[in-house]
Amino acid sequence: MVLAVPSGGIPVAVEVAGALNLSLDVAVVSKILLPWNTEAGFGAVGFDESVWINPESVAYYKLDQPTVEQQTRAALNKVQRRVKLFRGERPWPDLRDRPVIVVDDGIAAGSTMRVAVQALRNTGAAEIIIAVPTAHEESLARIMDGVNAVYCANIRRGLQFAVAAAYRHWNDVDELEADRMLAAFQNKLLILEKDQRII
Repeated sequence: MVLAVPSGGIPVAVEVAGALNLSLDVAVVSKILLPWNTEAGFGAVGFDESVWINPESVAYYKLDQPTVEQQTRAALNKVQRRVKLFRGERPWPDLRDRPVIVVDDGIAAGSTMRVAVQALRNTGAAEIIIAVPTAHEESLARIMDGVNAVYCANIRRGLQFAVAAAYRHWNDVDELEADRMLAAFQNKLLILEKDQRII
């Protein structure tokens, strides 16, 4: 099955799941953001409450323990809220005998994908494949050892890399739009399955 990292990964995952005729769900993760920045972070948390913190970033930004804990709690709260939004009360799928393809819109620092892989391993996923349109070479290299395969069409190098810079046309995807796209795909899949049973 395909697992999207919301919100930005959902439009990409819809295309991947549709092309491969696979079911689609979400692996909710979030950056642990710096207090003064809405984009940059120093770690990430996963849907199973797993936490990864980059000690180098903590040291570089001189973050004290109360700040680290406060920002981590905020990220956990965001993940819990998003799990309710995107998954509702649906039980988590059994992934022990199923390969999963984790899809995002790209990998910059790699913290969210790193924690997504960690969380999926914790749930017992047997095989994890990463599929992203674009990624920074160093971040991709750090993640590769923890997964079975990586597919990336556009690998970037350099001191800094923003995922949006790799796209010709870029729009931020808000939560409600991503949720609508996910629901529309799942409804379409249910209709196809129903039609196949009738035939």
